[in-house]
Amino acid sequence: MPSRVGIDLVAVAGIAEAVREHGDRYLARLFTERELADCGGAPERLAARYAAKEAVLKVLRPGPDDSVPWNEIEVVRDPAGWVDLALTGRAAELAAVTGIGGFAVSLTHEGEYASAVVIAELRTGDE
Repeated sequence: MPSRVGIDLVAVAGIAEAVREHGDRYLARLFTERELADCGGAPERLAARYAAKEAVLKVLRPGPDDSVPWNEIEVVRDPAGWVDLALTGRAAELAAVTGIGGFAVSLTHEGEYASAVVIAELRTGDE
């Protein structure tokens, strides 16, 4: 099956600094309440989710005039520890128009960096 891959690497310090400077306004613009609860304020976990959102955007390929709010891309953590993606609003619309049938996502963080890889299955054959 055809697929698209998105990957992103984020410096944890950059996320920590943005949270210090902009606080709750920054967090609410980027993350859902469930993501914030799952992260418990840990900057490395927030950075991994930020990387996942960037990787999703690389897969969705929105046009220059097509804005996707960050909190419409949600990393959902299963109690067993693995994560999945939930899209709403414009993000979900773009996935449907693109013919994306499903996602796989993997997050990691170590020391100063966090990273995410997203693979999307395409139903339409559009690579």
